[in-house]
This record gives sequence, C-alpha cells and structure tokens, in this order.
Amino acid sequence: MSELRVVRAGTVPYEDAWAWQKQLHQERVAGTGPDTLLLLEHPPVYTAGKRTLPHERPFDGTPVIDVDRGGKITWHGPGQLVGYPIVALPDPVDVVAHVRRMEQALMAVCSGVGVATALVEGRSGVWVLADERGPDRKVAAIGVRVARGVTMHGFALNCDPDMAAFSNMVPCGIPDAGATSLTAEIGRDVPVAEVIDAVEAAMREVLTAAQAVPA
Repeated sequence: MSELRVVRAGTVPYEDAWAWQKQLHQERVAGTGPDTLLLLEHPPVYTAGKRTLPHERPFDGTPVIDVDRGGKITWHGPGQLVGYPIVALPDPVDVVAHVRRMEQALMAVCSGVGVATALVEGRSGVWVLADERGPDRKVAAIGVRVARGVTMHGFALNCDPDMAAFSNMVPCGIPDAGATSLTAEIGRDVPVAEVIDAVEAAMREVLTAAQAVPA
C-alpha cells in the first residue's frame, strides 16, 4: 500500500500539468512512485473529454485542448481548485466508486462553507439543486481516466472563478443546467486558499481508504 503524497503546485499551465500526470501515472504503474494528489489552479483554458460534441464547444471559436478523460467540455481557470489524483484503485477496478468517493469528499467541503449540495442521477459531479435562483447548477466537475488500474484527471471545484467563461459553451454538455461557484452561492468571496486545507483532508481520507497496489 502506497502512502498518499499531496503536492500543492500553485498555478500550472494545463498542458504542463497533463504531462506531469502522465509521468506520475507511469511511475505509479511501475511501482516506482507513490499515490499522488496534485492540487493546483490553471490559467484560463477549455478542455474537452472524449464525448464532447461539436456544438458544445465555445461559441466564439476559442481553442480547446482535447484530452483523454471521460466526460465532455469544461473550463479551468484562476479561482477554481483542480485536483488530479494519480492513485491505484482496488482490484477489481471500480471507476464509478472512485468518482462517488470524490463527489462525497467535495460535498463535505461545500457543506463546510455553507453550501448545500447533492448528487444528480445520471450526472457526475457535485450540484446545487434547482431553486428560485435557477435550475440545477454544478459547483464541482469530475472527469477521470483509469489505465492499468491507476487513475488520472480528477475534479475541479469552483471557488471564486470568473463564471462568464461557462456562458461561452455548453458546460459538461448539459444544456438544461448551469454552473455555479461557492462565491456565487453564499454571496461572499470564497478563495481557493479558504478551502484547500479542507479539500486536501477530505480527499486524503477517501483516497487513502481506497489505496491498493495494482496487480
């Protein structure tokens, strides 16, 4: 069993972080590196998972990075805490269980700052349910890839990003729902620095509980 290493990397360009993930993944599969959780922010960027459709991409032609994770299109940028767990899953591999663990951890973090969230059947991520302010809206997105029993990609929690970026696309390919942030929901600034300790603690708990060495 590998001890979980957590790296708070600050702001990292998306493509650099992707290359870093691939390196850590190779090391974990080979048994030469530990389970690792990267916590960071990205400069503004759109990324598209394998199921993204052409009409879901930015309406103004903004470039998009196509990546090898599940899910559809999303945006990353300052004010959004992104986490990339590169961890070995128990055998037999259960990707859905990995996603559920991350969702539950993020829901606990949201609750800790006063935002009530829920899961929506058939939709990944963490949601604020429809109310007088609007339809169901996603506060944390999740998209993963598992290869040789080891995960890549992960989650993005909207703390206090510029939400205008989400209006330039169909977020996560869901036209009848919106995106939100902790700041938007509680009416005060909730910077990444306010929640990063809680996110690390919650993820450390759920990821450590699921650790296993690949067969």
